[in-house]
Amino acid sequence: MTAREFTLIYRKLYMPLCMYALRITENTALAHDTVQGSFVRVWDMIQNGHEIEALERYMYRTVRNAAIELLRNEGHYTSLPENMDEVSEEDIDTAERDARLWQAIDSMPPRRREIFLMSRRDGMTYAEIAEELSLSVKTVENQIAKATASLRATPQINSFILIFI
Repeated sequence: MTAREFTLIYRKLYMPLCMYALRITENTALAHDTVQGSFVRVWDMIQNGHEIEALERYMYRTVRNAAIELLRNEGHYTSLPENMDEVSEEDIDTAERDARLWQAIDSMPPRRREIFLMSRRDGMTYAEIAEELSLSVKTVENQIAKATASLRATPQINSFILIFI
């Protein structure tokens, strides 16, 4: 495998693997560290002549094991979340879907993204958001509507997600 091929795989899998690691570690920084370290280890293996079949599935297993080991070393590991004892197709699909959703959210204009996340992630009311950002409630409503419309218009986002938006 060439460095270019590995870079393409890295770009494709980085965000989904971070979403997967986040489900295990429940910490964004640990998830990113786990994924980056896993890619480095796998690249070193490839450079040393190891051939890896089904690289995508192998990366998910590597990230899973690295996340568990990291939690164990930090004394935070008690047990895996339910159904995380092995990497399933559903785990991969969920991680990929979550990554697409976050990429769509990240592509929003900064203020719209901030308002949307305050509403959906933080559970703030429109009035609370308006007060905190010194905006009118109507402006907040409009920005949430535009954010939701842009997510619905994103073809890669599963319609199931949109039920929660």
